[in-house]
Amino acid sequence: MSLESDVRYLLDRIEIQDVIARYALGQDLHQPHSDNLNVLEHWSDVFSEDAVLDYSEAGMPAAMSRDDLADVMRGPNRDAGMAAIFTVWQHVEGHATVTIDGDKATALSPHLHSHETRTGQPANVMAAGMFHDDLERRPEGWRIVHRRLKNLYVHTVPRSTDAEDLRTSDRV
Repeated sequence: MSLESDVRYLLDRIEIQDVIARYALGQDLHQPHSDNLNVLEHWSDVFSEDAVLDYSEAGMPAAMSRDDLADVMRGPNRDAGMAAIFTVWQHVEGHATVTIDGDKATALSPHLHSHETRTGQPANVMAAGMFHDDLERRPEGWRIVHRRLKNLYVHTVPRSTDAEDLRTSDRV
């Protein structure tokens, strides 16, 4: 490889990793308590307009658009969706393993997503898994054109009803 191709590869890899990170930022910067639940403000820089998203492992359709996913996550008017179930969430996307071939790339990235349920619910939700992404270099930059969610596990974690439980449980 030449210095020029090595630099191009590194720049592409960094941009792809940023695209994957922007997915989580889109989720986390638009929390239920936020004035703005429009995740598409970030996801337009993540997914191509024609992207196909397969979140069937989470009980969603196997062929959604980015708008379909935004409808599920925040509601058709960007005022509900998962915000009706959860009070807050955190999406941590791990470093992706990226393979680049010209203007196409694949990425495999681990994720850990935690969700606090609304008061009165017995448990919070933790999900760990992998995103399998196909990306393309577009005029506007690298974009995910196909994403498949693979869950490793989804667990509910009991909510503590007493703050004292948190201070005294399992002390070493």
